[in-house]
This record gives sequence, C-alpha cells and structure tokens, in this order.
Amino acid sequence: QVQLVESGGGLVQAGGSLRLSCAASGHISLTYVIGWFRQAPGKEREFVVASTRSGDTTNYADSVKGRFTISRDNAKNTVYLQMDSLKPEDTAIYYCAGRPRGSGNYAYARQYNYWGQGTQVTVSS
Repeated sequence: QVQLVESGGGLVQAGGSLRLSCAASGHISLTYVIGWFRQAPGKEREFVVASTRSGDTTNYADSVKGRFTISRDNAKNTVYLQMDSLKPEDTAIYYCAGRPRGSGNYAYARQYNYWGQGTQVTVSS
C-alpha cells in the first residue's frame, strides 16, 4: 500500500512563496519517481516537474522555470516543491504522484500509479 500526502498549500500574494511537501509512505520503491502536477479550474492537469529517488530531475514546465525548485529528503521520504515569485496564474490544486522506476515519460500523468489528495494554492493579485 502506498500513500502520498501533500501539504503546504494556502493563500499568498503575488510575488510571495510557498513550499509544498509530499510525504510518501508504504512501499517506497513504488514511488521511486515523484512528480508534481497542477490543475487550475477549467483546465487540464499540467505537469510541473519530477524527480527520482536517485536525484535526477526532469525539466521544469516552462511556466514555472526559474521560479519553482524540486528537492527531496530520502530519509524522510518527502519531496518538496519550493515555489517563489508566485503569480496569480499559479493558482491551482497541486498534486504529487508516484510511480516505480522504469521507462516512460515522467511528464505524462498516466505514467503514475499513485496520487495524493491535492493541496490548494491560491495566489492573489
């Protein structure tokens, strides 16, 4: 059994920062890859970034490049998403997702087997 729990969302003014956390429990090997996705109202789920337990990181979505940073603490089985210089268009529900090591494009939501419940991020202008 695998569980992913996000936390750290909230309301912040434009230009502010938030740090999201994704805590994994259960069979850790099944969440070797952790990806962050977001979904704004009326829009499709969007890939943000992913990282592997060994420290590899994918490219960031162009919309967040230079402002968001993914990191992880393997001892705590937790992945973080530091979000700086937030913009109103970053408003969305943010999800973390997990999958085992293997082939495939980590930017595709369908590649992931496990999802957290999501955490709301609202950026006011």
